[in-house]
Amino acid sequence: MSGSIGDNPYRASGVIAAAAGGGGVSWQDVVTASTFTAEAGNGYPVNTTSNACTVTLPAAASVGDEIIFTDYLRTWATNNLTINQNSLKYQGYATPNPVYDTNGESIHIVYVDATQGWVPTYDGAVANEVPQTTSTEYLIIAGGAGGGAPGNSAGGGGAGGYRNSYASEASGGGGSTESVASLDGGVVYTIDIGAGGASANDGEDSSISGSGFSTLTATGGGTGGQRSADVAAHTGDNGGCGGGGGTTTGDGTVCPGGSGTTNQGYDGGFGRHVSGSWEAGGGGGGAGVAGGDGTGPPGVGGSGGNGLSSDITASSVTRGGGGGAQGGSAAPGGSGGGGAGNDGGVGGSGTANTGGGAGSGSPGPGGVGGSGVIILRMADADYSGTTTGSPTVATGQGAGSDETILTYNGDGTYTA
Repeated sequence: MSGSIGDNPYRASGVIAAAAGGGGVSWQDVVTASTFTAEAGNGYPVNTTSNACTVTLPAAASVGDEIIFTDYLRTWATNNLTINQNSLKYQGYATPNPVYDTNGESIHIVYVDATQGWVPTYDGAVANEVPQTTSTEYLIIAGGAGGGAPGNSAGGGGAGGYRNSYASEASGGGGSTESVASLDGGVVYTIDIGAGGASANDGEDSSISGSGFSTLTATGGGTGGQRSADVAAHTGDNGGCGGGGGTTTGDGTVCPGGSGTTNQGYDGGFGRHVSGSWEAGGGGGGAGVAGGDGTGPPGVGGSGGNGLSSDITASSVTRGGGGGAQGGSAAPGGSGGGGAGNDGGVGGSGTANTGGGAGSGSPGPGGVGGSGVIILRMADADYSGTTTGSPTVATGQGAGSDETILTYNGDGTYTA
């Protein structure tokens, strides 16, 4: 590249002249290459019309060194300018490499010290171009479903979907541990806790969402089928975990349970009616086991599927049990908050903040599903301390006494 360009218009512009403080920068020819290495004391018009560009900063710098880059043809939004820090810090961090992607941007950086490294004294978007991310483990459980509609031998409610990224623990439905979440510093993440479903209603989804973040959603549990000749009515609903099948007014028909969501929960069990002999609904699916089938004679409702145990809160807790079904005799709910069936009244409700499915009842309605929960676990050093919704906060946890655990039993936010 050539030396100083005497009356270069970039140096004369108001923005750059102000940024440069009136002098000391030697402007170079327009850069069109996809890579180049910058030198202290220079200004570079960068043309990215044909390609993106990565500029490598000097490997060593002295306090007061300065460099300027400017968007030559206002094309950085299409083809970005990336700055390779070359082992020195930028705005106090060694990673990630900053990326400038705003048309017409100009960047004036100065080396201040080893702690902060290069610091922009001006960049058009005035943004933190080296946002820090925190690795956050999570357990997300949706609301469990209500037990099937009032009447003989309805199905049990399915548990809420169960998604887990902690340690090597499984997710629901036989799913593997998910990848940890990367949360960007300064971003507000919305925590939405799914409510449990009323009798004959599905549970609600639970989710984590935020700007630039791929929303994580656990699906609400599916309610149990009812006693009906209609196939749609006596089939359990699909959900995070499937609802148990109901029964039919016909003879011998198997009434299927609903399907669980892949990597969140298991299917509900089937219900069956043998005319003049017995009838029994199917149990709701759990996070760890499918709902049990209704059997007879005499009629015995299917048990709720068991949930899964997790140590994410630094103690073992089982959640995500399915609801038991009513039959000639009622069945228990699955471990982890599932409600029991009831042969003489209202079905048992799922336990709050476990996502447990509710049991079915007769002659009373099914119980209410248990609400969901979201648990986040991160290093103490990464915890920002900024929350809403009053989650339970436990610091100094884990083997190294250096982790923070946030438990949201209700809606809220977390700012990373």
